[in-house]
Amino acid sequence: MRRLTNCVVLYALLALGVLAGGAEAAGKIRVVASLPDLKSLTEAVGGDLVEVETLARGDQNFHDIEVRPSLMVKLRRADLLIRNGLDLDQWVEPLLRGANNGRLWPGNPGYVDVSRGIAVLGVPNTRVDRSMGDVHPEGNPHFTLDPATAPIVTGHIVESLSRVAPAQRATFDARRRDFLARLDAALARWQQALAPFRGAPVVVYHDTWPYFLERFGLRQAATLENRPGIPPSPAHVADIIRLIKEQKVRVVISEPWADQKLVDVVAREGGARPVLLAHGVGSVKGVTSYLEVFDYNVNALAQVLR
Repeated sequence: MRRLTNCVVLYALLALGVLAGGAEAAGKIRVVASLPDLKSLTEAVGGDLVEVETLARGDQNFHDIEVRPSLMVKLRRADLLIRNGLDLDQWVEPLLRGANNGRLWPGNPGYVDVSRGIAVLGVPNTRVDRSMGDVHPEGNPHFTLDPATAPIVTGHIVESLSRVAPAQRATFDARRRDFLARLDAALARWQQALAPFRGAPVVVYHDTWPYFLERFGLRQAATLENRPGIPPSPAHVADIIRLIKEQKVRVVISEPWADQKLVDVVAREGGARPVLLAHGVGSVKGVTSYLEVFDYNVNALAQVLR
């Protein structure tokens, strides 16, 4: 009943225009990004020509975002929706229906899926159903954790911003080139920091990290969740502890939303060390931009593996 009341109030306010964009946003492209990484990349390309909000917070599990009226309000006012795709942000669909902003519907100029053109990892080769847990039928959706995907993602962002403000295309292109130059320089530094550990096995809590691990030459030996999004069975936990000992795994990686107590126990019993990594912008304190995600993660891993 409370949710129904909230929705009724929301639609009434929208109809009256009470929630229209403020004067401070005048002249800026109003963008909503589904995830914080996409917000950061849009700001890098758009600069002061964009006003960007995000639907998910950095410390949340991106697979499971509550559909709330306040998120519909953000979409109702937006010129562009920039989403991750590959079924990671499937909760965008009910939000779009509630927002009723035709500009942002799939197929229209305001809808952007940045996964197009990504070399997707982990595409299932068998039929997928819910009994298998949170398996993504189109493949692993965490591609922004490979910095080498940023040229594709920012290319989509430039194209979408230019549809709204074609006169600013040269500015968007210039900012993108500058950002990618800084990213390339940082990538060389990150790869050098992790080069001594190439081939090292790691255990992960959730299957968030294949793009990151492949980029930096680490090997995912096992996943603590035997079915994605479902707590592991005691038997599986015992198997993972045994694997850590046998393969001399030194690191168990987790996200801020993971079961940290379980991660700590598994690492301790196996003789490894737990390390919490940033699965996106804002997921850990001090990580406020896309480049800082990799600064933090590379430094944290290098310290533990060293």
